[in-house]
Amino acid sequence: MEPSLQRRVQRYGWDKASAYYQDSWQAQLKPAQDKLLDLADIKKGEKIIDVACGTGLISFRAAEATGKDGFVFAVDISDKMIELANKITKENNFSNIKFERADAEELKTNDNEFDVSLCALGLMYVPNPVNALKEMYRTLKPKGRCAVAVWGHRNNCGWAEIFEIVDKRVSSEVCPMFFNLGNEGMLEKSFEVAGFSNINIERIKSNLYYESAEEACAAAFEGGPVALAYFKFSEEIKKEVRKEYLDSIQYYKNGDAYSVPGEFVIASAIK
Repeated sequence: MEPSLQRRVQRYGWDKASAYYQDSWQAQLKPAQDKLLDLADIKKGEKIIDVACGTGLISFRAAEATGKDGFVFAVDISDKMIELANKITKENNFSNIKFERADAEELKTNDNEFDVSLCALGLMYVPNPVNALKEMYRTLKPKGRCAVAVWGHRNNCGWAEIFEIVDKRVSSEVCPMFFNLGNEGMLEKSFEVAGFSNINIERIKSNLYYESAEEACAAAFEGGPVALAYFKFSEEIKKEVRKEYLDSIQYYKNGDAYSVPGEFVIASAIK
């Protein structure tokens, strides 16, 4: 896909998903985010950049970790995600964090500015992930630390059929290589090409828990990467894709609830 088109799809798709994202994904993504922050090892007073920050699920935790003497600069391609993050900032009186809209492949920051760079489950959506990693590398101080989380192998993610279900009806162009970085060696190689050293890769398995079919569908369609396509569907097509998706995760149903397997790959490295 043309990179400029992919960026537009991501920008306006996540605008659509923004209102549903936090409620749909905060608990499900926590295991990956916990491991990412553990590997980042943020210290008091450090300056941090959070790339593809969404509504700030990682950003606010990083701000708490670095404390009042530190600072977090968080960026996302979606205007609506940034609006919501700024609203949360104001409501909770955070003074050591700033949110701005920006492209991960073109960070408008100085060289050698940050102690830590983070990207929690956003790198899969970037047209050229290596370019984004090179930008994260550029912005880090010498010996600065980078921590990134992506989804793992497609076969280990029970919700993965969502893309085919939507694409059968309309070309969503969400991200043609979504699971590529989760394949063996791909994330490590991307870090190497970007210039990083001391690369550490960890895989963790988790379950995405939903109390009902409605909750599972809300996460998959309204608060996730196919939101732009989904909200263009007629009510009849929406009903069809929800049924097809629920059929695809039927194996993971227990009573009314679903516990859908997922895998995360978390990498840390040094500049």
